[in-house]
Amino acid sequence: MTNPMTPGIVAGRLSSAEVADNFADLHAPLDGHEALVAADRCYFCHDAPCITACPTDIDIPLFIRQIASGTPEAAAKTILSQNILGGMCARVCPTETLCEQACVREAAEGKPVIIGELQRYATDTLMEANVHPFERAPETGKRIAVVGAGPAGLACAHRLATKGHDVAVFDTRPKAGGLNEYGIATYKSVDNFAAKEVDWLLQIGGIQTHAGKALGADLSLAELTSDYDAVFLAIGLGGVNALRCDGEDKDGVLDAVDFIADLRQARDFTSVEIGRDVVVIGGGMTAVDAAVQAKLLGALNVSLVYRRGKDGMNASAFEQDLAASKGVRIITNASPKAVIGNGAVREIEFEYTDDALTPTGETFRLAADQVFKAIGQTLVGDELPDLEQGKIRVDSAGKTSMANVWAGGDCASGGEDLTVTAVAEGRDAAEDIHAALSA
Repeated sequence: MTNPMTPGIVAGRLSSAEVADNFADLHAPLDGHEALVAADRCYFCHDAPCITACPTDIDIPLFIRQIASGTPEAAAKTILSQNILGGMCARVCPTETLCEQACVREAAEGKPVIIGELQRYATDTLMEANVHPFERAPETGKRIAVVGAGPAGLACAHRLATKGHDVAVFDTRPKAGGLNEYGIATYKSVDNFAAKEVDWLLQIGGIQTHAGKALGADLSLAELTSDYDAVFLAIGLGGVNALRCDGEDKDGVLDAVDFIADLRQARDFTSVEIGRDVVVIGGGMTAVDAAVQAKLLGALNVSLVYRRGKDGMNASAFEQDLAASKGVRIITNASPKAVIGNGAVREIEFEYTDDALTPTGETFRLAADQVFKAIGQTLVGDELPDLEQGKIRVDSAGKTSMANVWAGGDCASGGEDLTVTAVAEGRDAAEDIHAALSA
């Protein structure tokens, strides 16, 4: 049913067949022959720059050599020993700005080894065999609470479980996975892969998940530190920044993260409502994901507007090109000034800015019946450890200002807001927690 306040926002703009085709796998998986051919391009560098560029320090030449030798399961173990969520990271990591950008063949030829696709080939091969290559150490009797079942929390929980500790993972959502389950573009993770990866990860044993448990409302940090030997906070960023312009409370102005989550959880994508004229405000991966998905759902006009220049966008050049290839118009150096409409958005006014973000006085308007905010998220929570620039302050091992409390992922200071970085922080915090509990 169409909302009378926002008649342009409707479901079913495209047929089921069109939507299914639009949301097919962004990168078709490699078959065995393709993987061997791709692996053969690797120089197997001794001092490999790709390893240094990987936030989880995967031995990339080793796993590619293992693929080349016909042992993808061994390659997967090499990957997963450093990055237990290597399957999802192979799908969503900005490899074009990390390992592949550092590849020697990229520097020499402008065509790197397709490291991300080879990583997916290896990890998928292992998961499809339903093999879990890790075992728990003897039980230690220690109990750790992990708050947040996203990449950082899951990586921490798995590493602690391998050490023989018992781990309780709490999350506000009904499903574990965090941004992997709720915040990644659907075309990047098809066939319910995020949930399958969580189920596979939990095969290690020793991890109990508890859904519908929010820090503050259902869980007290004081109680957790009393009941458990250690606590790891991986609560992410639950708030969304405001546009700070007139009219942003009008109908049709929505959070991009909610739009992405709703689409990820929809049984039928044609049931998801989308506008005719969609404007996405922001310059990161979330903005691109929202804009591209709006177009794939059948929005006629989709504009992505960012206050800085293209070089200042957090979304990689690959992501920007992907958006443009799907018909998204990218407008830079413009900030929202006012949302215009009688109760519901009809237009949004922008003002051009210079490189220093100073308004130029020149304005323009875009027709819009739906506006998605993707301008960053904020930490939400009370009685947290000390903060630094709006995030939980941690040292290099993830320790916070509170005794026996560690933190990692998007909620913690330092590092980039990437899945692969969150995994590294969760893994490293687990090692520090284990060391502290073993002292």
